[in-house]
Amino acid sequence: AVGAAAMAVCRGGVLRVLVLQACWALVVAQVRYSVAEEAKAGTVVGRLWQELGVEAVDAEARRVRVVWQGRRSGVEVSGASGALVVSSRVDREELCGKGAPCVLRLEVLLERPLRVFHVELEVTDINDNAPVFPAARKNLSIAESSLPGSRFPLEGASDADIGANAQLSYTLSPSEHLSLEVKFKDENKISVVLVLTKPLDRETLPVHRLVVTASDGGRPSLTGTMELVISVLDANDNAPQFNQSVYKVQLLESAAPGSVFFQQTATDKDDGTNQEICYSFSDTISAKVQDLFIIDKTSGEIRTARELDFEEVQSYDLEIVARDKGTPPLLGHCTVELEVVDVNDNAPEVWVTSLSVPVPEDALVGTVVAVLSVSDRDSGANGRVHCTVWPSGPFGLVSAFTGSYSLVLREALDRERVSEYEVEVRAEDGGVPPLRASRGLRVPVSDVNDNAPSFTQAVYTVLVRENNAAGAELAQLWARDPDEASNGRVSYSVAEGGVGSAVSGGGWRPASSYVSVDAESGRLWALQPLDYEELQVLQFEVRAVDAGEPPLCGNATVQLFVVDENDNAPALLPAAGNNPGRDPGAGAVPGTSVSEVLWAWAAWGSPAGQVVAKIRAVDADSGYNAWLRYELWEPRGKGPFRVGLYSGEVSTARALEEGDGPRQRLVIVVRDHGEPSRSTTATLSVSLVEGSEAALAAAGLTSGLRPVAGVERGTAVMAVSSSTNVWLVVAICAVSSVFLLAVVLYGASRWAPRSGVLSGAGPATLVCASEVGSWSYSQRQSRSLCVAEGAGKSDLMVFSPIVPPPPAGPGAKETQPEPPSLLD
Repeated sequence: AVGAAAMAVCRGGVLRVLVLQACWALVVAQVRYSVAEEAKAGTVVGRLWQELGVEAVDAEARRVRVVWQGRRSGVEVSGASGALVVSSRVDREELCGKGAPCVLRLEVLLERPLRVFHVELEVTDINDNAPVFPAARKNLSIAESSLPGSRFPLEGASDADIGANAQLSYTLSPSEHLSLEVKFKDENKISVVLVLTKPLDRETLPVHRLVVTASDGGRPSLTGTMELVISVLDANDNAPQFNQSVYKVQLLESAAPGSVFFQQTATDKDDGTNQEICYSFSDTISAKVQDLFIIDKTSGEIRTARELDFEEVQSYDLEIVARDKGTPPLLGHCTVELEVVDVNDNAPEVWVTSLSVPVPEDALVGTVVAVLSVSDRDSGANGRVHCTVWPSGPFGLVSAFTGSYSLVLREALDRERVSEYEVEVRAEDGGVPPLRASRGLRVPVSDVNDNAPSFTQAVYTVLVRENNAAGAELAQLWARDPDEASNGRVSYSVAEGGVGSAVSGGGWRPASSYVSVDAESGRLWALQPLDYEELQVLQFEVRAVDAGEPPLCGNATVQLFVVDENDNAPALLPAAGNNPGRDPGAGAVPGTSVSEVLWAWAAWGSPAGQVVAKIRAVDADSGYNAWLRYELWEPRGKGPFRVGLYSGEVSTARALEEGDGPRQRLVIVVRDHGEPSRSTTATLSVSLVEGSEAALAAAGLTSGLRPVAGVERGTAVMAVSSSTNVWLVVAICAVSSVFLLAVVLYGASRWAPRSGVLSGAGPATLVCASEVGSWSYSQRQSRSLCVAEGAGKSDLMVFSPIVPPPPAGPGAKETQPEPPSLLD
């Protein structure tokens, strides 16, 4: 074990020796070269292979490598020749700065076996840099009060070279006032001081210009310069001065804020900061006054900060202080007396002291409505005020004393014409230009009940169809009362004791039994259905009464015309003393009333056109509704008889023959022209007899027995034809008696008094229109004429183009400003 340990120790020692020998073999040599900076490119610094003893062929086979340590310079190693050559610019100041010496290091490596060669390259300095000052120009300020011996340090120049090339010396251009002092603190530090040798005088020479030159120790020597510009500072020995101690200025009080009214600068004979002046107000001026003005600290310009008011302050005394910026600062003073010039800048003021409204419309002329006060803050002509009222209208102004006016009534008022007045009181002062002010007053006029209700028209015409429903609205009346409130609130009523109407049945009925009017709205209502056959025209008065005190009223006349409806079928008229028979089975015409049977005689051989009978009928309606036409319903075709369309006359259509039989039965329809039309049927039985019997029938006509009204039966007719003379005498006596009775009845009906139908001064007739013109119809007169005149026509046609027709339909309206009537 001990032997093994000894062997291990021996082996370790041998290994260390071998390693040390190998390391020593690697570092065989160290070479040092030098080269001057700024050497030309291509300059050979040294030959490495020759210095190191390496053959060129051997160097190429052993793969030579060059390794620079640190920053690489502009020097390279040629691999073939082993020469160290300058390849680019070499600047020592760039490579090493102020460091000395400037050594560059590199290693040359050879392989097989590995060897390392250390090479040092020293770059030597040349005088290629001139001294340089921090600035080419240096400005100094020296007060003229500075004493001789005053020192002013300067910053020296610098040289990038080293050694003797960097050793500097300084010189100053000639000056009787200044000199240059240079002290060497050590080898590298130099102190340069400018010394004042003689006092300066700014007034003699305000600026001194000198040149400081720095020279290095190189051969040849290089220099650098710096210009010294020395400004002589003036001492603050002069205070600012104004050319006047007091300035007087005028300014209009209307000047806008910011208006400049004073600018006078002070002067200072000093220079520099001693000549700079700052302006301000004196502390003796109150803060309130200072708030009104602004002074520019630099220019001394004074302007207004707010509006001035002559009525408050007429003048201002402003103390101005001019302060220079010397040490210590000096002051100058002046006073600005500002006079505020008055202008007409205050408009008159108008306010109402007392106002009595509303004003009754019956107020007397001269009544005071309002009391006004007027003032103007200006004085003199600017404060004299003249007042007017606009519009002049019913009001005027009366001046009791200066500054006081009364608004009085000059004309009578009418609230219905103008209910409220907008009055403007205008005030104008005597300034140039004049200023104006106004005060508006609202003067309402209170109402007095001085206007009666007034209907839109004096007479209202109302058309109402008969058979209207009870409670139907007939029309709406409207009365206007221009008064207001209760004075203008109108209530309506049918005038008591007003005109009523006489009815066909006899008696007198007031209008209030037919119609009523709503007290508030004025609507006219029907209390009951109206019947044209009973009442054609109703005339009455409606009264409108206001709620004023005392109440006033107005009246309007309403003419209510009942418009006929086709509600009555035609009715056949019987002859005096005879009653037609009825044949229930004979009314075979659809839509007609029960048929009535009439009798007539006709002689055989009667020529065509011979009238054998006349159908007489009347319609209780009026107008078209009462215009009748007659039609032959049976027999149809070519019969022996025909009927006149509007006359009702039955005549022969051709000559009668025995072949026509002993009797002909004719069914005649009587229709009116209403919509829808109504009709009735008459059955006429015509007996065909011999000529003598026909003569007997003709004699009956003269005694008042109309064949159309005979009520003999068919058997009686046959009996007459075969009767003896006795019966003929009896018949003649009977016919004579009937004739006398008819004459008496006619006289009685002719001169008997008739009851009026219409109310008013004269009879009124409803006028209708047709294709044949304007015509009217009266049922009563038609019936009376038919009875009295016998063969007269059943209708009375009166053409009256003067009277305008009523509206053609229910939608027609009155052409009035407001619809006074409605057609029900």
